[in-house]
Amino acid sequence: MSAKPQTYKNIFIFITLSVLFYLVGYWLIFRLQKATPLMMSVGFAAIVTCWICNIKISDLGWKWFRHKEQILSYLIPLGVISVAYGLIWILGFGGFYNEGYAGDLRENYSLANWPDTALLGFHFLITATITFALTLPSVLGEEFAWRGFLVQQLSEIASPQMTALISGALWTAFHFPLIFLGLYGVEGSPLLYQLFCFSLYIMSASVIMTYLRLKTGSLWTAVIFHMSSNVFIQKFYAKVTLENDYTVWMGDEFGLIPGLVMLIVAAGFYRKLGMITR
Repeated sequence: MSAKPQTYKNIFIFITLSVLFYLVGYWLIFRLQKATPLMMSVGFAAIVTCWICNIKISDLGWKWFRHKEQILSYLIPLGVISVAYGLIWILGFGGFYNEGYAGDLRENYSLANWPDTALLGFHFLITATITFALTLPSVLGEEFAWRGFLVQQLSEIASPQMTALISGALWTAFHFPLIFLGLYGVEGSPLLYQLFCFSLYIMSASVIMTYLRLKTGSLWTAVIFHMSSNVFIQKFYAKVTLENDYTVWMGDEFGLIPGLVMLIVAAGFYRKLGMITR
């Protein structure tokens, strides 16, 4: 079979298996009370696809490449989320900081005499290192599939820009059932609004991640980017922010401002994607 028909076959098998394993992962959520099996289901689908289609797993971007790009993959989400929440605080869509959450941290860390600013700084350090590292299993399971397998396959039959958009659309749709069922998302804003803002954020992130993946050939850029995005928005900024009536509309992955800031950054990377030659 020639290269292009085989690539289409590989992608079809991967998507079919992803749906099947997704259903198993969804069932395991309720059995294990953890979302990790669901997040890793797509990774298992990619592994089985490689086995069926005689694709070497070792060829899916495991090389580290240069430290510069890996550090950039860590800093871009941190910068985007920091700017987004800075705007949220300045514009009054939320406050800095939630004293109640600081009190919870003081109790959890057993640091009764620490001032709030030192406590939040310490929590940021823990989030940026230990919490960041603990997200590796579930994120690697996803990214092995999306940026490791799928982006590589799509890049053989589509332009880099289309590769970013198609893989991003599938990655986004992967999360939709969880949002529809109320297992992922926020309370207080309409479902369609959450889907729009989440899609804006994820699709924009996909453009940046695809550029880094294709430019470096390294899957680890996407893994680090994904881990950084998850921990800083979910484990630090969203929790530290003192919520008001506007926060649910403007913050988190399901609010407007992080998605808009990510979109602005992604626009530059989208142009760079057009310069990548296959």
